[in-house]
Amino acid sequence: MKISIICGGPSLERGISLNSARSVLDHLQRTGIEIVPFYLDHSKNAYAISTAQLYSNTPSDFDFKLRLTAKPLNKAGFVKALKETDLCFPAMHGFFGEDGGIQHFLEQNRIPFVGSGSVACKKAFDKFAANEYIRSQGFFTLPSALLKIYHSDHKKILSDFFRKHRVTRAVVKPASGGSSIGVFSVSTVEEALEKAQLLFSKRMDTRLVVEPFATGTEFTVIVLENRFGMPVALTPTEIETDYTEHQIFDFRKKYLPTRQVIWHCPPRFDNRTIDIIQTQAEQLFKLLGMRDFGRFDGWVLPDGKVWFCDFNMISGMEQNSFLFQQASRIGMTHQNVLNHIVENACRRYGIVFPQSVKNKHGRRKEVYVLFGGGNSERQVSLMSGSNVWLKLRNSAKYKPIPHLLDRHGTVWKLPYQLILNHTVEEITENCLGYESAKQRLDDFENRARLRLGLWEGKDEQEFFAPQKMDMETFLSHAPFVFLALHGGKGENGEMQAILERKKIGFNGSGSATSRLCMDKWETSRHIETLGIPGVSAIAGELLKTAAFIDLSVGEVANLWHRLKRDLATKTLIIKPRADGCSTGVVRIQTAADLLAYQRLLQIKAPFAPRHTFRNQSEMIEMPTVRPEELVCERFIETDGLRVRGHTLKETNRSGWIEVTVGVLEEKGIIRALHPSITVAEGEVLSVEEKFQGGTGVNITPPPNTIVAPKALAKAMHNVGLIAKKMGIGGYARIDAFLERITGDLLVIEINTLPALTPSTVLYHQGLAEKKTLFPGDFIEQLIENKGY
Repeated sequence: MKISIICGGPSLERGISLNSARSVLDHLQRTGIEIVPFYLDHSKNAYAISTAQLYSNTPSDFDFKLRLTAKPLNKAGFVKALKETDLCFPAMHGFFGEDGGIQHFLEQNRIPFVGSGSVACKKAFDKFAANEYIRSQGFFTLPSALLKIYHSDHKKILSDFFRKHRVTRAVVKPASGGSSIGVFSVSTVEEALEKAQLLFSKRMDTRLVVEPFATGTEFTVIVLENRFGMPVALTPTEIETDYTEHQIFDFRKKYLPTRQVIWHCPPRFDNRTIDIIQTQAEQLFKLLGMRDFGRFDGWVLPDGKVWFCDFNMISGMEQNSFLFQQASRIGMTHQNVLNHIVENACRRYGIVFPQSVKNKHGRRKEVYVLFGGGNSERQVSLMSGSNVWLKLRNSAKYKPIPHLLDRHGTVWKLPYQLILNHTVEEITENCLGYESAKQRLDDFENRARLRLGLWEGKDEQEFFAPQKMDMETFLSHAPFVFLALHGGKGENGEMQAILERKKIGFNGSGSATSRLCMDKWETSRHIETLGIPGVSAIAGELLKTAAFIDLSVGEVANLWHRLKRDLATKTLIIKPRADGCSTGVVRIQTAADLLAYQRLLQIKAPFAPRHTFRNQSEMIEMPTVRPEELVCERFIETDGLRVRGHTLKETNRSGWIEVTVGVLEEKGIIRALHPSITVAEGEVLSVEEKFQGGTGVNITPPPNTIVAPKALAKAMHNVGLIAKKMGIGGYARIDAFLERITGDLLVIEINTLPALTPSTVLYHQGLAEKKTLFPGDFIEQLIENKGY
């Protein structure tokens, strides 16, 4: 069977679309099913793309290369290519993906597809129209107002709305947007008018919705259709976050794991409230004429009323999305729920869906995947570990057993359903409260399974009670440990030394190299001793944190001026001596910036809010434990690179660009992969841009127009030499500045356990090899390198 996926599209959610398409590829493709991907650009031009391109972080990663790496299709060619597959799975979110646009196109051309039809999509997608419609059908809604782009009555409508409904806080949002992009919380008519004008000026939509800010508790619930056409709501997820300072459940909170938002699945609602949410969600699914699956967002208000404020016809499908999280709560794996959705669509069109066969791999070697920990990198570690676990589940050689290291040093052997919560703390809380939650929710789970027609019991090897143990017990049973830990004891050589003493195999470098590379200062000093022509470290200075935080305002100003003079720089980078994942890494441009950094360390702030520093557009994670020392380095200005549509734009400034280069060992020989140019939107690369799918641009490999071929060859050769001389084992990631003409390198840092999140740049580089190395194969090779 051939299943086509359509991703990309014209909406601002096109990056999330790649995440969803990647999940469909990872978990649906198997013996008997071939996935055929197609991509729509901003202008809805169609391209046939390779499955490898689905692993790009964002559409911008390959937009400018489409005419070289993809096959452009006119309308007739696109229809013909789609008709050569048995079924189409639209994986686009927002405009044209969920508003009925692509669905109408598929219906016109009689192409079978997954999901709701165009009429249902059109009815449910527009937030104002949907709110008015469900109110007319007797469902509770909050009042709302509509602003249209070319009308001149915006101020009157807003004034009347605020006065009539006694609004003290409101939300202004696009009528046809999603992922909380372009959503603003406002307090006054003037502020609402300002945000409306901003949204209209950016053409984010031609219609805007204004509604009172809901008070109460936010939730989201997945609805699946069963084989008889009946909707079945799963156990909702409660969303706990702070709304007091005009925050919303925004893009970052939805897709990047931090403690700024907590997902409770199961929710803390009483049983009656869960019943109301599920019953009304099922009624609305039927009322709107939806099919196969969907996700509904809403609020439980203080008086107990339930308001459904947003309907998603194509739920996000990234690896720990609400779809997979809630499905796992009733014993469904990623593959199970996607099979269910696709089989349902096949049944509607009379298409025979090939049944899954039990894993016939035979006996596989067990690999204990360890992730989590207690430092600031624990959430990225969770993303890495859960992704390694999911990728290895399809391995014919290895059987992954997931284990969480919690913040207190306890190890938990995790069942399937608990891995998909999005922070270490949430998983720990779910482990501790497992029995009480199970007793309360057994009825909901059993009812959902019965109504979905899941007659067989849950797989007890996948779904079981979490098992608690100390580290010693964990190590006594581990045949091989896949370290997905980042930073702290997991990457600084301590864990490696323990595994070496116990003669337990593990991925990555040994203890001595791990200890050296974790220390940014010592790494830089060591780089200078390697004697590799064209390779050096960045000029820097070490500061004692205790002394720094005790400086007066005047002394901080003096320090600022001295550092600028001694490092011969106008601005500088400050960062902890031994931390990673952009934790505490800030560009300091003024004495006030340095004072702000000092203040964050003094109060042990968990993060720096946006705009704490000049030109800082996103929150910056700070170390969980105050570092003993800080590194101050000369700021290296790089040439400006931006992807705009199908064009790579550049601005010449210094001749330097920032690159990240994976190194990989094969049969005892370590070599560099093709570098990636990293394009930061702000002053330094953010956590999102490094690890979060749908954000960040990594251009792999660098085009000849940006880096001279001889310079690239020299840089790759020297990166291999650096890895060899530093004693790197297995794999690593080396971040550096690259001179575009000479190929000279300024090494920033070396990561001995680089992140293996779903969109990590290492996968891009493996896919760029002459012999394409897919992510699952890449991970297998890291284990095979150790002879296991």
